Amino acid sequence: MKSGYVAWVTAAVLIGSAGDALGQGGPLDYPQWRGANRDGAAAAFTEPAAWPTQLTRQWQVETGRGYATPILVGDRVYTFGRLDTEEVVMALDAASGAVIWRSGYDGTYRNNAGTQSHGPGPKSTPLFYDGKLYTLGINGVVSAFDAADGELLWRKPAQAVEPLYATAFSPVADNGHVIFHVGGHDDGALTAFDADTGSVVWSWEGDGPGYASPMVAVIDGVRQIVTVTQEHIVGVAADDGALLWERPFVSRSTNNSITPIIDGEDVIVTGHDLGVARFRPTRLGGRWTTETVWETDEVSMFMSTPVLADGTLFGMSHLRAGQFFALDAGSGETLWRTEGREATNSAVVRAGDLLFLLNNDGDLIVARSNRTSFTQVTRYEVSDSTTWAQPTISGNRLFIKDESNVTLWTVD
Repeated sequence: MKSGYVAWVTAAVLIGSAGDALGQGGPLDYPQWRGANRDGAAAAFTEPAAWPTQLTRQWQVETGRGYATPILVGDRVYTFGRLDTEEVVMALDAASGAVIWRSGYDGTYRNNAGTQSHGPGPKSTPLFYDGKLYTLGINGVVSAFDAADGELLWRKPAQAVEPLYATAFSPVADNGHVIFHVGGHDDGALTAFDADTGSVVWSWEGDGPGYASPMVAVIDGVRQIVTVTQEHIVGVAADDGALLWERPFVSRSTNNSITPIIDGEDVIVTGHDLGVARFRPTRLGGRWTTETVWETDEVSMFMSTPVLADGTLFGMSHLRAGQFFALDAGSGETLWRTEGREATNSAVVRAGDLLFLLNNDGDLIVARSNRTSFTQVTRYEVSDSTTWAQPTISGNRLFIKDESNVTLWTVD
């Protein structure tokens, strides 16, 4: 730990079910972007018999600026943020917030006109895989750490040309590979690295990176990486990176940032002023194509990735200055929309028949995943600064990243 670093930690002891939960594995882990299955599902949340009037703050630690979601594995929280000019990875004790290890490197970044309001990042959520932690810096630096002690295992420097709005792509792991989209618009490559050594297993250079995070899917018996690029949504073979299919997908701001939703063998996508579409990749005579199932322009998403629950798509549309909505995932029919002006962005997590909606103004709304209307259960203020990162929800614990801190709140 560097001597100049001071972490601010408040109350350090969890009680009741939260304390018991820390000793458990698997079901309580939140090891990557949008949770264990990358579908926005909370880890083992159980609704209380009565919601408290306020959440209980257990601790708060300064982890640096940026939008990266804290991830949780066992009794550790891993964070990725910016302190001065360094991009810093930390492992925190989940019960107390105490810093277990810290590793930083120079992440000097100069905002361009398009990113000035976004800050210098980092924006990509770390990935925990097979005992290792993987990060993607704002400039495109790829790093692999030993999750136990923070030892740097391998690193790939930034490409000569970075994406227009820098990076906001959260990596995914598959079959011993970790997959990143690196580089700029014209020379970027979707790349699979060997998780242990960092050697390049395959790369696909057909289109530069977007700002959405990829999904692993099995479609028509073929395991593939489904991801959004600058100008397309594509499926590439998971074993060798060969392009299987592609579909034009160019948003108004060339800022495709919504993670695709995989429903069976169908893909649901949305982008800035692109509406929402469901399509089906298929093979005909050995040649891949995509078939549109439905499209709607009644809602559209800018930076808020929706969740799928029991055949219903819930999320926040950027239309009307922020509308919560529900769509029937089978038909595309709009089931309901709120009046609007809810927030600029909302990070959506589902837990059973509940939705957690973390607005960028620090308000956390708990609502029912109801197909007939928007039904708010309760509302909490969890930060007095902006909250763009996804919340990490595990058991009765909510790990919230604001502008510079990670805070543990509990539902007691």
